[in-house]
Amino acid sequence: MSQVLHPIEQKILKTLSEKKNLTPEELANITKLSLDQTRRGIEWLKFKNLSNVTESEKTVVTLGKRGTEALEKGFPERQLVNYLRSLDGYSCEMNSAKDYLKNEFGPAIANAKKNGWVEIHENRVMLKGYHDVTSEEKIIKTISKTPIGVSSDDLGDKDALESLKKRPEFIVLASKKSALVGLTEQGIEAAKTVPDEVDLTNISEVTIVSDSTAKVARAIDVQASAPTVFAARSHPLRDVIDEVREIFVGLGFSEIIGNNIQSSFWNFDALFTPQDHPAREMQDTFYLKDVTAGTVAKPDQIKKISQEHKKGWNYEWQNQEAKRLVLRTHTTCVTIRALADKKYDEARLFSIGKVFRNEKLSYKHLAEFHQVEGVVTGKNVTLRNLMGLQTEFYHKMGIKKIKFWPTFFPYTEPSLQSMIYNEKLGKWVELFGMGMFRPEVTKPLGIKNPVLAWGGGIERIAMLKFGLEDVRDLYENKFGWLRSVPKCP
Repeated sequence: MSQVLHPIEQKILKTLSEKKNLTPEELANITKLSLDQTRRGIEWLKFKNLSNVTESEKTVVTLGKRGTEALEKGFPERQLVNYLRSLDGYSCEMNSAKDYLKNEFGPAIANAKKNGWVEIHENRVMLKGYHDVTSEEKIIKTISKTPIGVSSDDLGDKDALESLKKRPEFIVLASKKSALVGLTEQGIEAAKTVPDEVDLTNISEVTIVSDSTAKVARAIDVQASAPTVFAARSHPLRDVIDEVREIFVGLGFSEIIGNNIQSSFWNFDALFTPQDHPAREMQDTFYLKDVTAGTVAKPDQIKKISQEHKKGWNYEWQNQEAKRLVLRTHTTCVTIRALADKKYDEARLFSIGKVFRNEKLSYKHLAEFHQVEGVVTGKNVTLRNLMGLQTEFYHKMGIKKIKFWPTFFPYTEPSLQSMIYNEKLGKWVELFGMGMFRPEVTKPLGIKNPVLAWGGGIERIAMLKFGLEDVRDLYENKFGWLRSVPKCP
């Protein structure tokens, strides 16, 4: 089978047939090609199965700030030895050594004792033993000879290297990847047909290699791989948020937007959450320090909510507690306020935004995440309508297996938990919570008709959609994953 070879490819083939495995940099230096041309030629040859690239990774060690100082002045322990040698009796008071070495006194004494160079007797430091060059000193000297760094594998004494790692700013370790380019068996055969001298003056010329013959022609290799282009795009999580928004708008809902910071009145009190409820404690909620709201609601709203709390929970409701500002723990505070202020007879509303919980971060929990929440109010709305709306929403998201379980939520009754079947996990998983607002929520705010409400985390939907097992993967910004997610699944 004939293969079209570019002059760049010919040059690389010929060089590799003579020099065997080389790095791209070495190839560029020998062939006199630019590094960009060399890398391009290597990719062409790889695509044609004429070359292979073996990648490796090594740790390169360079001197840190204190390592450079140690090279010039000596290690702290070496400075201590030299100081003691300059004194009569080769000893001194501890305070004298401390004044001489200043901040380096601690490590100097510790390492000198470890090396057997000094001993301490009755608050005096005394020189003893032999003071040969240590392995750590040899390593520092070796590294200093190569500014670009030395491979850790070439430094020999691993224990001494580990010791230097523990000494702050003595050495700097960096991971460096390298590649060796070689020829496949097909590449070796193709190299035999390449002329001894390859003319690079006209790189539009190519050589067509067929069996053992070669001839020069002008051609374009239409089979050559094109460079991969990663065009700018929105984040996959943003795509899911936009998809959720589009579905609700298509179902006749209107979006409402609220602030991330809310008063405790709308975040808790209006939803019939008692002021001594555990969810309002610091371990569950983020409060703003040393700042409170001025006016939280209309006077009649405050009065009726406080009366409802006294009647339902049998305690004296505190206005000051209602003024505390929090990072909202849900988006229901936005929709309940809209219902209370607008007095809708009929409405379909939804809200999407960030919510904040004082959670321990894990594979399924975040301290801040996105939530979608919606309400429907009307004279004849029922729980069956709510289940139908949720089913339609899931179907539009591509989720077909849905069921509902009875459950408990503080401000809805009856309440349901939606369950969807995860094909990958092979089990049912919880998704949205839902129910009908309790009369203790709606009546004090003058909301006359029943209200259907639901809410859930969008990150959880995204995890199911993208097959992720750890919610943190959505925020790690790994280019490999971000580029692999289909734009239109």
